[in-house]
Amino acid sequence: MTIIRPPFTLETATAKVRVAEDAWNTRDPHKVALAYSENSEWRNRDQFLRGRDQIREFLTHKWERELDYRLTKSLWSYTDNRIAVRFQYEYHNATGQWFRAYGNELWEFDDDGLMQRREASINDVPIKIIDRKFMWPAPGPRPAADAGIPLVK
Repeated sequence: MTIIRPPFTLETATAKVRVAEDAWNTRDPHKVALAYSENSEWRNRDQFLRGRDQIREFLTHKWERELDYRLTKSLWSYTDNRIAVRFQYEYHNATGQWFRAYGNELWEFDDDGLMQRREASINDVPIKIIDRKFMWPAPGPRPAADAGIPLVK
């Protein structure tokens, strides 16, 4: 696997976002945690995490609660070592209620291309099952032909 390192270009920032999306769509907390530096700092909603072990534990619990999780991300902007993305994901809880989560993330990378800082603001909206948008087989990557989230809704 090739690690995409800063400084970013439009092409490499876009590729970095897609690699992150594909990793999260595996729902494998061990694989996903490897994309973060050993001392990575996170704010996810109202939770503050530090380091791969806390990230791995957080993701394990997340995907135990957020069932049939499917995520899509879109590059918003980038600088030399920072990327901003917007994202949407869908999941259902144990009672079968579906949700679409809308969010924005700010990412900062070290020289090795590992994310050393992540700040995520996320809002969950209950949806009906007929309103789901992300229907590809999961876990697994979003199909290349799927447009992702070009629209706000």
